[in-house]
Amino acid sequence: MLDESLLDAPEGLAEADRRGLLRGAAEAGARVRTAARNAAEAGVRGLRPDGRPRAVLIAGPGAAATHAADLLGTLAGAGSPVTRLAPTGVASAAGALRWELPGWAGSVDLLLIATPDGTEPSLSLLAEQAYRRGCTVVAVAPAGTPLAETLEGARGLFIPMATAPYDHGEPLAGSAPGVLWALLTPLLALLDRVGLLSAPPDALEKVADRLDHIAERCGPAIVTYSNPAKTLAAELADALPVIWTEGDSAGPAGRRFAAGLAELSGIPAIVAELPEALAAHSALLAGPLAASADPDDFFRDRVEERPALHARVVLLRDRPLGGLTAAPAARDLALSHDTPISELEPDPGDEIETLAELIAVTDFTAVYLALASGT
Repeated sequence: MLDESLLDAPEGLAEADRRGLLRGAAEAGARVRTAARNAAEAGVRGLRPDGRPRAVLIAGPGAAATHAADLLGTLAGAGSPVTRLAPTGVASAAGALRWELPGWAGSVDLLLIATPDGTEPSLSLLAEQAYRRGCTVVAVAPAGTPLAETLEGARGLFIPMATAPYDHGEPLAGSAPGVLWALLTPLLALLDRVGLLSAPPDALEKVADRLDHIAERCGPAIVTYSNPAKTLAAELADALPVIWTEGDSAGPAGRRFAAGLAELSGIPAIVAELPEALAAHSALLAGPLAASADPDDFFRDRVEERPALHARVVLLRDRPLGGLTAAPAARDLALSHDTPISELEPDPGDEIETLAELIAVTDFTAVYLALASGT
């Protein structure tokens, strides 16, 4: 159950935030600036690549590496395929995870390792294997970890992860806002130098400014009625989020939002891209999860009974190319089944800026849901 009164109690939110999630979301812009500076000091700006890699492989544990691979693949387009190497193992502990290079990986490929831990033995073995195969290896991880020492021996490029003191209190959630930007920013700077995407220093500074702006709009001191993240959190109370995305940038933001809701808030969500979402979720909206499926819901005793779970559509939109949009059809489908709909659309800007805004607002939303529900 969501304690909506806590949303407008900044001191209560701070007391409930034992994992530093709100602080991580608020300091995302600062984390981008620190991570960009770490990348520059590590020598990224001075790189003179011979050409584009045939493929970019990304390895790392948890949601952070998954989201980084998704975002980089979207921004890079078809220039070079970006593939996440999924780990195997009997548990999610650092010592139990295993990564392997595909058999075809060689000297024309680039291996990126992104981890907020750095103690995973298999990642160190992966870096050594890549070195023997002739792959270029770049890693982002906390300084002073075993992985950092391995990169020195494997003649790879190591970039210290931008960390904060509160990162070390408890194990970091992969969907934590600060973790994503700390790992993603150096990789953006690197792939800009390689020529796979456009993320020069001034573009990263704009991303940091946009994140600062969202932190001002969505911070804990801003009341719910004028705070888009708190408003969305309140709307999703006792709802099944059905996340629809439109536009290239909105896709990875929607997938991250669904993962963050599950990991941080314990809320299940489903996600799909328009226009195919209209067919994929039509039966869902017409079924028992639709608001219209329980006509007696209005008269339910809301004190004594737990509310029924009903779908709520969350439409994340970037501006689609050519002006073609399925948003009107999405609204019609949702409303025809009495399903409420929430919409988020970023202010104009570069692709990375608009992507950062969608991620930042939904990150704040997932954090508020986590704190107000006591998870």
